[in-house]
Amino acid sequence: MKVIGLDLIANAPRGEGRPAPSPRERLAQVVANAQLFEDLGFDGFAVGERHHAPFLSSSPTVLLGHLAAVTSRIRLFTGVTLLSVLDPVRVAEDYATIDHLSGGRLELIIGKGNGPEQAELFGIERTQAWETLRENYALLRQLWSSRAVDWDPPAGAPGIRHSPLRGADIQPRPLQSRIRVWHGSATSPASVELAARHGDPIFSANAMNPIEQYAALVRRYREVWAETGRDPAAATVGAGHTLHVARTSQRARDEYRPLYEAFVASVAAADHSLPGTRTDYADYDDYVERSSALIGSPQEVLDKLARYHDAFGHTTISIGGHPGLLERGAWTDSLELFRSEVLPAANGFIADPVWPAPLPLAEAVPA
Repeated sequence: MKVIGLDLIANAPRGEGRPAPSPRERLAQVVANAQLFEDLGFDGFAVGERHHAPFLSSSPTVLLGHLAAVTSRIRLFTGVTLLSVLDPVRVAEDYATIDHLSGGRLELIIGKGNGPEQAELFGIERTQAWETLRENYALLRQLWSSRAVDWDPPAGAPGIRHSPLRGADIQPRPLQSRIRVWHGSATSPASVELAARHGDPIFSANAMNPIEQYAALVRRYREVWAETGRDPAAATVGAGHTLHVARTSQRARDEYRPLYEAFVASVAAADHSLPGTRTDYADYDDYVERSSALIGSPQEVLDKLARYHDAFGHTTISIGGHPGLLERGAWTDSLELFRSEVLPAANGFIADPVWPAPLPLAEAVPA
């Protein structure tokens, strides 16, 4: 099993009498988290992209460029790139550049994103996000696979780009022969169907709803994958989790409770005008039991991983980054305990997927 860290870069107050960190402090935490995941031997690190409070993740390209310089081994992910609202030309150029800076360690996870007000911030209706995502992804694929792209905006489509391209050749070309693109899947079959038809992997962004909704999306992904004539064994699934593991179940639950309470408050304040974006849990215990959160002793976390693997057949997971609410020591202890006592056992029943091979390091050319 491959494990990547995820930091959405939320920046909310840390509890009564504990204000939110400054933006500088919170962004420094993200950098430290990426380095910690590399030091502990995990496989990747992802940063989110959101354009509304309380998140500070509006410029993932800038942050990933910095992480490329302060890490050397782990894969660098977006989680997710809001391709529904971005110019595909800009995305193609920016992330190809980061691919070079990182030595070919970049991977994208694309999606329409949470927070439907983000669509309107970039000039489209929130109900158009799925349509623009499909359109923008088709163009992004062309830009990364061809040196002379001719493209016309689809008639009647909302679109981010409204003028045609003729002979477009983005620079630089990606360092990797093909940057792997995952499709974030949370609420709609549209995302998994798009991924399957292009032969791409999916990442089940299961944060707010119980396992059943996400398992249905994974099944739909595999159905469409098979309908296209592809080898069912080649379908690739990742799953997202928040994580807090401690020596005892009670300690883990007690330490994580403030994060749950902050989560409940953020959900209550969010704009949920689109269907399927909110599920209420009866209480904290219900959340721990039915959500994707891995909270508990090593054995409890292992048991939940097994339950999710039975439903998803996934081979990669993301585990939530330190949001500033836990004490740093408790977060580090949790990661170390997961690495030493949970992951070796999980590797016994979750296959280790093929991972892109590292590319040779570039040598500096004297001026």
